Amino acid sequence: MTQRNSTASVGRDESVLSFSRPSARDRGATALDLVYQAADVFRDMEEHAREAEARAQELCRGAMEKLRLAEMRAEAAERAQRELVITAEHKLQDACRALEQAKSRIEAQEDKLTAAELRAQAAEADAREAKKALALVEEAIRKRLLCANPDVDSRLAAAG
Repeated sequence: MTQRNSTASVGRDESVLSFSRPSARDRGATALDLVYQAADVFRDMEEHAREAEARAQELCRGAMEKLRLAEMRAEAAERAQRELVITAEHKLQDACRALEQAKSRIEAQEDKLTAAELRAQAAEADAREAKKALALVEEAIRKRLLCANPDVDSRLAAAG
């Protein structure tokens, strides 16, 4: 698109416009002015691009720092989780050992209780046998010793 600079001037009669061609010197000044304007536009564009690039770099730096911090937090969380799992495993192992020991002690106490019950039953059986033997001895004493002596029978009857 070609831009033409024409100078319009109003003549003596206000309703008529007259177009004249600018001089070579005016065209050179106009071209130089356009070059300066274009250079200003390019400088503004370059400045805008530098600012946009600087903002983008700052955003990237901020994002990288946030990413680094997030990774550090994730690693710390993973370490904490591993430590919790290890601690839980140790506690579980301790609890299992304690449970096994408790089972073992219970079984030992049950064995002792069973042995004590057997000894008590044997002692009761011995006591019954001793009672029976004592009853037999008493009976034998009454029949053989006391029946042979009539005075003892009368004394026993009087006492009874």
